[in-house]
Amino acid sequence: MTTFSTPVAIVGGGPVGLMLALFLDRYGVRCVVFNAEASVRHHPKGSTHNARTMEHYRRLGFADRIRALGLPSDHPTDVAYFTRFNGWELARLRFPSEKEKLAARTKSAATDQTPEPIHRANQMYVEAALFEQAASRPNITLRFGTSVESFEQDACGVTFRVRAASGQPEEAWQSSYLVGCDGGRSTVRRALGIQYVGYEALKQAFFGGRMVSTHIRAPNLYRDVLGTRRAWQYWVVNPELRTAMVPLNGRDEFLLWTRGDPEDTNTPAVAEVLRQCAGMPVEVEVLDSSPWTAGVALHADRFGEGRVLLAGDAVHLFTPTGGFGMNTGVEDAANLAWKLAAMVQGWGGPGLLNSYEVERKAIAIRNTAAARELARSVGEVKVPPELEHATAEGEAARAEVGRFLATFGEEFASLGVQLGARYDGSPIILPDGQPPVDDLVSYVPSSVPGGRAPHFWLDAGRGPGSSLFDRFGIGFTLLRLGPDAPDVDAFVTGATALGIPLTELAISDPAARDLYGCDLALVRPDQHIAWRGSQVPAEVEAILAKVVGHDAAVAQHRSDGSKAA
Repeated sequence: MTTFSTPVAIVGGGPVGLMLALFLDRYGVRCVVFNAEASVRHHPKGSTHNARTMEHYRRLGFADRIRALGLPSDHPTDVAYFTRFNGWELARLRFPSEKEKLAARTKSAATDQTPEPIHRANQMYVEAALFEQAASRPNITLRFGTSVESFEQDACGVTFRVRAASGQPEEAWQSSYLVGCDGGRSTVRRALGIQYVGYEALKQAFFGGRMVSTHIRAPNLYRDVLGTRRAWQYWVVNPELRTAMVPLNGRDEFLLWTRGDPEDTNTPAVAEVLRQCAGMPVEVEVLDSSPWTAGVALHADRFGEGRVLLAGDAVHLFTPTGGFGMNTGVEDAANLAWKLAAMVQGWGGPGLLNSYEVERKAIAIRNTAAARELARSVGEVKVPPELEHATAEGEAARAEVGRFLATFGEEFASLGVQLGARYDGSPIILPDGQPPVDDLVSYVPSSVPGGRAPHFWLDAGRGPGSSLFDRFGIGFTLLRLGPDAPDVDAFVTGATALGIPLTELAISDPAARDLYGCDLALVRPDQHIAWRGSQVPAEVEAILAKVVGHDAAVAQHRSDGSKAA
């Protein structure tokens, strides 16, 4: 039997697996994506691509393509709460349409931190686009309709067997590394004996326990009910029921969330739920349904073993409040991809892959907990029996409920979650200074090593090449900030000696130097800062060795002995 080989094998072709493949392609590393299903799933899931994920799409070159998916560009992304769609509006959290967000970007300050604002497009549309993007890349082989049956690893690599769904003979494969991106029921995770820990459910009236997502077509819902009350998310709150609905294409397709079992999603039952939501009979067709559990906050106790790693839902499961799940998985892929590339290409040290779990497990715990707390607040909505009464008591009840619902805004913003992930305490970060307080709501840009490099617009165009991030190299980037930044020949020489890809980028604008508070910042391939300073230290090679996982004794303070500010 012929044994096929690839540097990296990816099990699972969802958004995390495809993004991992696309990152590896960017670094020039070949990979094969194995996916048991023959195509990407055409069932709606999350609709949130947060600001950080959009930045990753931008550096891979297709952010604009993703922005063209989903709702029409002028469709509001408000979150609206109703007694019924044709009844009283209890509260409305206002958010800009896609067109308004991009218009605001053209006028943003040079130090604005969201070069790619959050975008609402359902995951099923984006997965199809990611599949097409991956299929066009020279270093990516897509093997959809094949499953990895078993694997073994040793010090040299991973061997595994692959079976095609069509009944073709088994294939023998070998890879240097294997990554399980195969979801919450990950066969790779189970084969490694890795368990989930955390919370399996949340007991409350809504958004707790058993839920069902139903993909529906309601051709007249906009015309008859929602035409003048457009929003990105519609909630119905009344004594009879609580539910939520998300428009998918802005015309006739929606995702409806209800409590119950999949058996309750036949067309007559869903039509009755939609009638109760709308307050009137509505034509509806059920396209698909999928069960899930609200209130879940689980993370794996380990993120891999040896040459087999895990990412995405295979290491963390979320309740969907906040839209953190897929986005956290994309950040897993961004973190892991450059480290795999370093190992395959020979410039990564023996401790580099171990840093993946250290850095990402803490973020998984943080983000799953944040989503669970948001779900808990949804379940705390009290519904007075007189809520729909056309009386003074009913009006007072609606005002009280509306005031409570109006406090939910951060479920749909949470910029601190989106941009504020930090890797403080990582063995490949050189600490320097006090990091900002971790705030799930607010993001504070900081050059303290461990966090995302602060963003800066380099010109007024706001197009390709205008962002500081557009100028980063494919490997590490050494920023020289301000008009008086020192020469960095020692860094360039040291990186060459160690085989580390390094781009020198000089930004003379004093405002950029003020933003960073230092003259030099070493930025990793995933755009997190590994080291900063205002002078070139004597132990440059030791610093470079540490940030790529070599065992090197490096001082845990600024080499020049000065403060960064």
